[in-house]
Amino acid sequence: MADDLPLALAPTDPRWLAVALADLDAVHRDHLHCERKAAQSALSLVRSYPERAELVAAVARLAHEETAHVVQVSQLLARRGAVPAYDLGDEYAAALRDLIRKQEPARLLDRLLVFALIEGRSAERLGMLGAAIPDEATGALYRALATAEDRHRDTFLELAADIAPGEWRARLDELCAQEAAIMARLPLRPRIH
Repeated sequence: MADDLPLALAPTDPRWLAVALADLDAVHRDHLHCERKAAQSALSLVRSYPERAELVAAVARLAHEETAHVVQVSQLLARRGAVPAYDLGDEYAAALRDLIRKQEPARLLDRLLVFALIEGRSAERLGMLGAAIPDEATGALYRALATAEDRHRDTFLELAADIAPGEWRARLDELCAQEAAIMARLPLRPRIH
């Protein structure tokens, strides 16, 4: 199904990886909050659209998995002797959320597509880290998390395709172009986004 659901993200600036590897504890701390917010975002769909049984089931499962990721990243921080830090916010995700149209049903479509973009970007960067982190256990964790984020991206894209079969691809292309512009203007930081 993923082949039917393209997500053409511009690649991350390759210099980001060196920045991230230079301060892995900062990346891990940020990642903890990214996973928490991903679970909350999924559950916000349950709150907003309880009448959509298929959506509720899919995003509740996704939120459960994201919560498990919070535990895994928390354990990683503990193994490293790193203390979680205050959430610094996510300028990237905030800029994407600003693109969500306000009126339904466009709002639901945009929320699903924005969540797919965030999951897709997370998967890309977690995969980059998983391939580059010298510690095998941490690298394996990040590769597994990247695979999970790819699945989550596809879940959101499938839901978007189901609710707006004639519109979702064109809107996704628009949002991908805007996401690339957001990425281009953000500084390179030791963070997931």
